[in-house]
Parts: sequence; structure tokens; C-alpha cells
Amino acid sequence: MNFGDILDKWEKQTHKNGVCEKSFNKDDHVHPVKYTLIERRNRLLRKKPDAVIDLHGLNGGEAWSALQTFFDSCRWKGLEKVLIIHGKGNSSMESDGVLRVISRRFIESCSFAGESGYNQSREGGNGATWVILKN
Repeated sequence: MNFGDILDKWEKQTHKNGVCEKSFNKDDHVHPVKYTLIERRNRLLRKKPDAVIDLHGLNGGEAWSALQTFFDSCRWKGLEKVLIIHGKGNSSMESDGVLRVISRRFIESCSFAGESGYNQSREGGNGATWVILKN
């Protein structure tokens, strides 16, 4: 089961009738917004990240700690999509790169990290991973 399937299953279990209500603050006014889960997913897939973390220069332990702090902060702020820049790992002894492996493990262990994937090559390709955060 991929992250998209997991996110879809989670959203079906937590939202009734496929409709989710969310409020957002724009110009200090709260506006209710209703959208279907499919519309939400498609919007988030097209959306640019709300926040970015760059892990270059960190070792595995430092990267894990930085990801914990970053994700907790993003969740507290109510962000929907984030980007992890971990590099491609070309100078690493591992085939996938240490920071990419750490990032993947963190995403898999984070209870509020949903679907994730790589950007198009002109936007970093597999050297950066986007993550949709669960509500």
C-alpha cells in the first residue's frame, strides 16, 4: 500500500460523506470552505509547499532531530504541504544517500505525514521530497 492509498483510507475513515470542512484565516477573517476529499488531494498535489527544510550538511541524527522539530512546528501552524531537501546522495556510500533514507524513514514513522513524493526534475527531482500533512 503506497502513501496515497494510506491517505485516502485515513480520510475516508475520518470524514463523513467525503466532505471535509476547513476554515482558514485571510485578512483576519475566517471563511468556511467545503471541498471533497478528491478535490483536496488534487489541490494539495498542485500546491507549492508551505514550508521547506534543507538537510544538507547534517548527519543522520541531526537530520532526524531537525525533521521532528520542523514537522511539529508545521503541524502546530496548520500547514498542509512541506518540502524536505535532502539531496540525491551522490557523495554518499549508500546507493540512496543517507539523508534521503533518513527522510523516508521519518516520513513513514510520523503519524501526521501523509502522501509524499518527489518533485519534477526542474524542481529538484529525487533530491527533494514533498509531504502532505494530515489534518
